[in-house]
Amino acid sequence: MAYLKIKDLKKHFVKKTGGMLSSTKETVRAVDGVDLEIQKGEILGLVGESGCGKSTLSRTLMQLVQPTSGSIILNGENLSSLAHSEVRKRRLDFQMVFQDPYASLNPRMTVFSTIAEAVRQRHPKMKGAELEKKVVDLMSTVGLDASQMKRYPHEFSGGQRQRIAIARALAPEPKLVIADEPVSALDVSIQSQILNLMKDLQRDLGLTMIFISHDLGVVHYIADRIAVMYRGKIVETGTAEEVFHAPKDEYTRHLLSSIPKLVTSA
Repeated sequence: MAYLKIKDLKKHFVKKTGGMLSSTKETVRAVDGVDLEIQKGEILGLVGESGCGKSTLSRTLMQLVQPTSGSIILNGENLSSLAHSEVRKRRLDFQMVFQDPYASLNPRMTVFSTIAEAVRQRHPKMKGAELEKKVVDLMSTVGLDASQMKRYPHEFSGGQRQRIAIARALAPEPKLVIADEPVSALDVSIQSQILNLMKDLQRDLGLTMIFISHDLGVVHYIADRIAVMYRGKIVETGTAEEVFHAPKDEYTRHLLSSIPKLVTSA
Protein backbone atom coordinates (compact mmCIF):
# COMPACT_ATOMS: atom_id res chain seq x y z
CA MET A 1 0.00 0.00 0.00
CA ALA A 2 1.24 3.48 -0.88
CA TYR A 3 2.30 5.60 2.10
CA LEU A 4 0.40 8.59 0.69
CA LYS A 5 -2.40 8.02 -1.79
CA ILE A 6 -4.17 10.94 -3.44
CA LYS A 7 -7.31 9.89 -5.27
CA ASP A 8 -9.32 12.10 -7.64
CA LEU A 9 -8.50 15.18 -5.55
CA LYS A 10 -10.17 18.40 -6.60
CA LYS A 11 -10.07 21.95 -5.30
CA HIS A 12 -12.26 24.42 -7.15
CA PHE A 13 -12.70 28.10 -6.35
CA VAL A 14 -15.67 30.20 -7.39
CA LYS A 15 -14.97 33.84 -8.18
CA LYS A 16 -17.18 36.67 -9.38
CA THR A 17 -16.36 38.48 -12.60
CA GLY A 18 -17.85 41.59 -14.20
CA GLY A 19 -19.39 44.64 -12.56
CA MET A 20 -21.93 45.07 -9.80
CA LEU A 21 -24.91 44.96 -12.17
CA SER A 22 -23.70 42.18 -14.44
CA SER A 23 -21.55 39.97 -12.28
CA THR A 24 -21.17 36.30 -13.15
CA LYS A 25 -19.57 33.39 -11.34
CA GLU A 26 -16.57 31.56 -12.73
CA THR A 27 -15.16 28.28 -11.45
CA VAL A 28 -11.38 28.07 -11.21
CA ARG A 29 -10.29 24.42 -11.25
CA ALA A 30 -6.99 24.86 -9.41
CA VAL A 31 -6.70 21.13 -8.68
CA ASP A 32 -8.82 19.04 -10.99
CA GLY A 33 -8.79 15.31 -10.37
CA VAL A 34 -5.26 14.53 -9.16
CA ASP A 35 -4.24 10.90 -8.60
CA LEU A 36 -0.84 10.23 -7.03
CA GLU A 37 0.86 7.56 -4.95
CA ILE A 38 3.99 8.13 -2.85
CA GLN A 39 5.99 5.37 -1.18
CA LYS A 40 7.54 5.67 2.28
CA GLY A 41 11.02 7.18 2.15
CA GLU A 42 10.52 8.53 -1.37
CA ILE A 43 11.00 12.04 -2.70
CA LEU A 44 8.34 12.87 -5.27
CA GLY A 45 9.12 15.91 -7.38
CA LEU A 46 6.05 17.90 -8.38
CA VAL A 47 6.89 20.22 -11.25
CA GLY A 48 5.00 22.72 -13.39
CA GLU A 49 4.86 26.38 -14.33
CA SER A 50 3.47 29.07 -12.03
CA GLY A 51 -0.31 28.90 -11.85
CA CYS A 52 -0.59 25.20 -12.67
CA GLY A 53 -1.98 24.34 -9.22
CA LYS A 54 1.12 23.05 -7.40
CA SER A 55 0.82 25.29 -4.35
CA THR A 56 -2.94 24.79 -4.10
CA LEU A 57 -2.36 21.04 -4.14
CA SER A 58 0.23 21.33 -1.37
CA ARG A 59 -2.08 23.42 0.82
CA THR A 60 -4.92 21.00 0.22
CA LEU A 61 -2.71 18.10 1.28
CA MET A 62 -1.76 20.07 4.40
CA GLN A 63 -5.49 20.52 5.09
CA LEU A 64 -4.99 24.29 5.11
CA VAL A 65 -7.80 24.44 2.55
CA GLN A 66 -10.58 21.89 2.31
CA PRO A 67 -10.74 19.83 -0.90
CA THR A 68 -13.83 20.13 -3.06
CA SER A 69 -13.83 16.34 -3.42
CA GLY A 70 -11.52 13.34 -3.45
CA SER A 71 -9.45 11.64 -0.77
CA ILE A 72 -6.04 12.00 0.88
CA ILE A 73 -4.96 8.73 2.50
CA LEU A 74 -1.84 8.88 4.69
CA ASN A 75 -0.55 5.56 6.00
CA GLY A 76 -3.96 3.95 5.50
CA GLU A 77 -6.03 6.75 7.07
CA ASN A 78 -8.31 8.97 5.02
CA LEU A 79 -7.50 12.48 6.23
CA SER A 80 -10.33 13.96 4.15
CA SER A 81 -12.93 12.26 6.32
CA LEU A 82 -11.60 13.49 9.68
CA ALA A 83 -13.30 16.14 11.80
CA HIS A 84 -11.60 19.54 11.92
CA SER A 85 -10.40 19.00 15.51
CA GLU A 86 -8.83 15.69 14.54
CA VAL A 87 -7.18 17.22 11.47
CA ARG A 88 -5.41 19.74 13.71
CA LYS A 89 -3.93 16.90 15.75
CA ARG A 90 -2.84 14.96 12.68
CA ARG A 91 -1.26 18.03 11.07
CA LEU A 92 1.84 17.30 13.13
CA ASP A 93 2.36 14.32 10.83
CA PHE A 94 2.82 16.50 7.74
CA GLN A 95 4.93 19.65 7.83
CA MET A 96 5.79 22.25 5.23
CA VAL A 97 8.91 24.15 4.15
CA PHE A 98 8.07 27.37 2.32
CA GLN A 99 9.77 29.29 -0.48
CA ASP A 100 10.77 32.36 1.54
CA PRO A 101 12.41 31.31 4.82
CA TYR A 102 12.54 34.86 6.17
CA ALA A 103 8.79 35.38 5.70
CA SER A 104 8.02 32.01 7.30
CA LEU A 105 10.08 32.67 10.45
CA ASN A 106 8.94 34.91 13.30
CA PRO A 107 11.50 37.78 13.41
CA ARG A 108 10.92 38.21 17.16
CA MET A 109 11.80 34.61 18.04
CA THR A 110 15.31 33.22 18.39
CA VAL A 111 16.32 30.02 16.64
CA PHE A 112 15.96 28.17 19.94
CA SER A 113 12.45 29.49 20.56
CA THR A 114 11.38 28.73 16.98
CA ILE A 115 12.53 25.12 17.04
CA ALA A 116 11.60 24.50 20.68
CA GLU A 117 8.04 25.65 20.04
CA ALA A 118 7.75 23.12 17.21
CA VAL A 119 9.24 20.33 19.37
CA ARG A 120 6.68 20.99 22.10
CA GLN A 121 3.86 20.50 19.62
CA ARG A 122 4.75 16.80 19.68
CA HIS A 123 6.20 16.66 23.21
CA PRO A 124 4.32 19.29 25.28
CA LYS A 125 5.96 18.23 28.56
CA MET A 126 9.54 18.41 27.30
CA LYS A 127 11.55 21.23 28.88
CA GLY A 128 14.88 22.21 30.38
CA ALA A 129 18.03 20.32 29.43
CA GLU A 130 16.07 17.67 27.51
CA LEU A 131 14.45 20.29 25.32
CA GLU A 132 17.73 22.12 24.76
CA LYS A 133 19.44 18.87 23.71
CA LYS A 134 16.63 18.18 21.24
CA VAL A 135 17.05 21.64 19.70
CA VAL A 136 20.83 21.22 19.52
CA ASP A 137 20.42 17.84 17.82
CA LEU A 138 18.01 19.29 15.25
CA MET A 139 20.34 22.20 14.53
CA SER A 140 23.21 19.77 14.03
CA THR A 141 21.06 17.65 11.71
CA VAL A 142 20.54 20.61 9.34
CA GLY A 143 24.13 21.87 9.58
CA LEU A 144 23.78 24.70 12.10
CA ASP A 145 26.01 25.29 15.12
CA ALA A 146 24.44 25.24 18.58
CA SER A 147 26.22 28.50 19.42
CA GLN A 148 23.79 30.23 17.05
CA MET A 149 20.62 29.24 18.90
CA LYS A 150 20.13 32.60 20.63
CA ARG A 151 20.29 34.56 17.38
CA TYR A 152 17.35 35.98 15.43
CA PRO A 153 16.43 35.28 11.78
CA HIS A 154 17.81 38.60 10.49
CA GLU A 155 21.26 37.57 11.71
CA PHE A 156 21.43 34.66 9.27
CA SER A 157 21.93 34.29 5.53
CA GLY A 158 19.14 33.04 3.26
CA GLY A 159 20.55 29.53 3.18
CA GLN A 160 20.91 29.42 6.96
CA ARG A 161 17.32 30.63 7.39
CA GLN A 162 16.10 27.81 5.18
CA ARG A 163 18.06 25.36 7.34
CA ILE A 164 16.24 26.80 10.38
CA ALA A 165 12.92 26.34 8.58
CA ILE A 166 13.82 22.74 7.76
CA ALA A 167 14.78 22.07 11.40
CA ARG A 168 11.44 23.52 12.50
CA ALA A 169 9.63 21.26 10.04
CA LEU A 170 11.48 18.20 11.37
CA ALA A 171 10.89 19.11 15.03
CA PRO A 172 7.35 17.62 15.37
CA GLU A 173 8.68 14.35 13.88
CA PRO A 174 6.44 14.41 10.80
CA LYS A 175 5.65 11.48 8.54
CA LEU A 176 5.62 13.67 5.44
CA VAL A 177 7.35 16.94 4.53
CA ILE A 178 6.07 19.14 1.72
CA ALA A 179 8.74 21.51 0.39
CA ASP A 180 7.17 24.25 -1.75
CA GLU A 181 9.85 25.90 -3.95
CA PRO A 182 12.35 25.75 -1.04
CA VAL A 183 15.41 26.82 -3.07
CA SER A 184 14.00 29.20 -5.68
CA ALA A 185 14.68 32.28 -3.52
CA LEU A 186 18.32 31.27 -2.87
CA ASP A 187 21.55 31.87 -4.78
CA VAL A 188 22.53 29.03 -7.09
CA SER A 189 25.54 28.08 -4.96
CA ILE A 190 23.34 27.86 -1.86
CA GLN A 191 20.62 25.93 -3.69
CA SER A 192 22.92 22.94 -4.12
CA GLN A 193 23.72 22.91 -0.39
CA ILE A 194 20.03 22.82 0.57
CA LEU A 195 19.26 20.16 -2.05
CA ASN A 196 22.10 18.00 -0.74
CA LEU A 197 20.84 18.50 2.81
CA MET A 198 17.40 17.25 1.81
CA LYS A 199 18.87 14.21 0.10
CA ASP A 200 20.88 13.50 3.26
CA LEU A 201 17.71 13.77 5.38
CA GLN A 202 15.96 11.31 3.09
CA ARG A 203 18.85 8.86 3.49
CA ASP A 204 19.48 9.31 7.22
CA LEU A 205 15.91 9.77 8.49
CA GLY A 206 13.97 7.84 5.86
CA LEU A 207 12.16 11.09 5.12
CA THR A 208 9.15 11.04 2.80
CA MET A 209 8.86 14.26 0.84
CA ILE A 210 6.96 16.09 -1.87
CA PHE A 211 9.38 18.56 -3.45
CA ILE A 212 7.59 21.25 -5.46
CA SER A 213 9.38 23.33 -8.10
CA HIS A 214 8.93 25.02 -11.47
CA ASP A 215 12.48 23.92 -12.37
CA LEU A 216 12.60 20.43 -13.88
CA GLY A 217 16.39 20.42 -13.64
CA VAL A 218 16.28 20.89 -9.85
CA VAL A 219 13.58 18.25 -9.49
CA HIS A 220 15.57 15.79 -11.62
CA TYR A 221 18.51 16.17 -9.23
CA ILE A 222 16.63 15.54 -5.99
CA ALA A 223 13.59 13.39 -6.81
CA ASP A 224 13.14 9.63 -7.09
CA ARG A 225 10.00 10.09 -9.16
CA ILE A 226 8.52 13.11 -10.91
CA ALA A 227 4.91 14.19 -11.45
CA VAL A 228 4.30 16.93 -14.01
CA MET A 229 1.31 19.20 -13.36
CA TYR A 230 -0.51 21.33 -15.93
CA ARG A 231 -3.78 23.24 -15.45
CA GLY A 232 -4.70 21.41 -12.28
CA LYS A 233 -4.01 17.92 -13.62
CA ILE A 234 -1.11 15.48 -13.52
CA VAL A 235 -0.13 14.96 -17.16
CA GLU A 236 2.86 12.66 -16.66
CA THR A 237 4.55 10.60 -13.94
CA GLY A 238 7.62 8.40 -13.94
CA THR A 239 11.07 7.95 -12.49
CA ALA A 240 13.28 11.03 -12.62
CA GLU A 241 15.32 9.47 -15.44
CA GLU A 242 12.24 8.48 -17.46
CA VAL A 243 10.64 11.91 -17.31
CA PHE A 244 13.88 13.78 -17.91
CA HIS A 245 15.28 11.67 -20.73
CA ALA A 246 12.17 10.14 -22.34
CA PRO A 247 9.21 12.49 -21.73
CA LYS A 248 5.86 11.31 -23.06
CA ASP A 249 3.78 14.49 -22.78
CA GLU A 250 4.21 17.56 -24.95
CA TYR A 251 4.03 19.86 -21.92
CA THR A 252 6.89 17.97 -20.26
CA ARG A 253 8.96 18.40 -23.41
CA HIS A 254 8.17 22.13 -23.26
CA LEU A 255 9.48 22.30 -19.68
CA LEU A 256 12.64 20.46 -20.68
CA SER A 257 13.27 22.81 -23.58
CA SER A 258 13.05 25.81 -21.23
CA ILE A 259 15.98 24.62 -19.05
CA PRO A 260 18.96 26.94 -19.71
CA LYS A 261 21.80 25.20 -21.51
CA LEU A 262 25.48 26.06 -21.16
CA VAL A 263 26.81 27.56 -24.39
CA THR A 264 30.53 27.29 -25.00
CA SER A 265 32.59 28.84 -27.76
CA ALA A 266 35.28 26.96 -29.66
